[in-house]
Amino acid sequence: MRIVSIDYGKKRTGLAVTDPLQIIANGLATVSSVELFGFLETYVKKEGVERIVIGRPTQMNGQPSENLVRVENFYNRWCKAHPEIPIEYYDERFTSVIAHRAMIDGGVKKKVRQENKGLVDEISATIILQDYMKSRKRF
Repeated sequence: MRIVSIDYGKKRTGLAVTDPLQIIANGLATVSSVELFGFLETYVKKEGVERIVIGRPTQMNGQPSENLVRVENFYNRWCKAHPEIPIEYYDERFTSVIAHRAMIDGGVKKKVRQENKGLVDEISATIILQDYMKSRKRF
């Protein structure tokens, strides 16, 4: 069964997923945050998903960020609609910074980085998922 991770944003949301053996995390998609719930419902019907991990937006000082309310709304909505697929929070601090650095180190040109902002979200979701898997010692 797979694990899906979410880097939830105000406008767009990055998604990543493991392989069925939960060995490798890969970017899945970037979708409009408005369309996320339906996208995930469709995805979990097609693929075996064990759980969802959602980045918990926190500031450097440990205080919640402004996006936390939106994340909590999605979290609560998912819990009510799909109690059979647990969703849990995971610290997402630094993921966007790490994603930008990975793109630069990977040779992604500045123009591509500026035009494809969704790529950062997808990479951030992948980083969240990799860190989550490491914390469970499955990586």
